[in-house]
Amino acid sequence: MNKIDLRSDTVTRPVAAMKSAMFNAEIGDDMMGEDPTVNRLESMVAELLGKEAAVFACSGTQSNQMGVRAHCSPGDELLINESGHIANFEGGAPAILSGVTVRPIPAPRGLLDVGDLEGKLRGNDQHFARTRLVCLENTTNLGGGHFYPLAQLQRVSQWARANSLKLHLDGARLFNAAVAGGYSVADVAACVDTISICFSKGLGCPMGSILVGNAEDIAKARRFRKVLGGALRQAGLVAAAAIYALENHVDRLAEDHANASLLAGMLQEIPGIRLDEGGVVTNLVFFHVDPAMGTAAQLAAALRQHGVYVGSMGGQRMRAVTHLDVNTEDVRRASAAIRQCLETGFSSQSLQSFDSYSR
Repeated sequence: MNKIDLRSDTVTRPVAAMKSAMFNAEIGDDMMGEDPTVNRLESMVAELLGKEAAVFACSGTQSNQMGVRAHCSPGDELLINESGHIANFEGGAPAILSGVTVRPIPAPRGLLDVGDLEGKLRGNDQHFARTRLVCLENTTNLGGGHFYPLAQLQRVSQWARANSLKLHLDGARLFNAAVAGGYSVADVAACVDTISICFSKGLGCPMGSILVGNAEDIAKARRFRKVLGGALRQAGLVAAAAIYALENHVDRLAEDHANASLLAGMLQEIPGIRLDEGGVVTNLVFFHVDPAMGTAAQLAAALRQHGVYVGSMGGQRMRAVTHLDVNTEDVRRASAAIRQCLETGFSSQSLQSFDSYSR
């Protein structure tokens, strides 16, 4: 029985053609600016987003923190939705690496709007941290996989600029947002100062992220990448995978969204399962288990016995993520396994199988 892994789209594996692109990549020393494949990727993404420059990074956390550092100094403060990845799942990195305070702000579905931000600026007083940066996430992760409407992004952008704030976007699943929202990634990039994109999720690469912005900010970020230990040498091997993904895997994200919708439709027919409010709009499916039947961790443990891996997010909440290694038949099998576990009972499962997946 094949394993069906719905814990995250980070579990995706390179397809054969991507491996071939990696094997045949032209490489050099990136720290000397001599890796032609990395250089091509950075120019390609900067042009795609309508920005001046880009810098390749090891991970989404690294590229996010490079963005924070490019905009902030020790003692500054950033504003972010309370469910944002930078606030919750990056090990306190803004404080540790940049001396920056994180101020979490509640907002529906993880999507900040002007009304959420107004009144949150610190006054120009020596007692306060200086509010310097707003961080957004598109799509939202813990917010339920929702994407920003372009008009909302534009409102927040205008507000930030009117208040002399910088704007960074955690675009780990930016292309999912663009496909679902019907806008271009350049439309999104025009609203922000820097944007981080992850290649190792729906795009199916083995690793890698990129930070995009103006030349000055990217120069600062590149310097900070070195400080973080992110010096890359013959990185064209993985940059080639990212180029392949951008050329071949963007449009197919709509298939993942369709499979997520299919899964959601089947889950809502199962007694004891309740979907997150707001529905499923991209490739993330959040749902809740009836407490009378057991916990999310217990259901996750029971599902593994059926070869189905789903993320337990703590308490009663679970997350299933569709991706290029999951097809329609896999979705149907996963739904059937969940139904069987609910019908036969699973509360005796060990709590040791708790899995919390930040991405």
